[in-house]
Amino acid sequence: MDAYLRQQFDVLLLTAADRFAERIIQRCEGATNALQRLRADPQGEGVWLDEFVDAVFADFCLDDAAGAAFVLQALHKRQVTVEDTGTVSDVLVRLAKKVFADLLAAKVIEAMERAERYG
Repeated sequence: MDAYLRQQFDVLLLTAADRFAERIIQRCEGATNALQRLRADPQGEGVWLDEFVDAVFADFCLDDAAGAAFVLQALHKRQVTVEDTGTVSDVLVRLAKKVFADLLAAKVIEAMERAERYG
């Protein structure tokens, strides 16, 4: 991946992580509750990770084959298990959303743990 594309992806990830953390902290009534809920169930009440990733992909025009390829290129070393059917475009978008969601959750958990420790 070219350096400028990597930089764009890093900005996307940072922006998404900031927005997601802010959103779940507000919905879960505090950082401690948000961190607990995110760890316990990323799709649970107040967190809804997949819903957030769907919105990010729509907002940043990544919900097509080209957008999915951009995300997958940036995350090409991540491990994933795929059992999916559909058009190539649909499968690529679902795969990109899955790996992005996994990375996003990990980054937000890491940042929230760091903030909790050094608060």
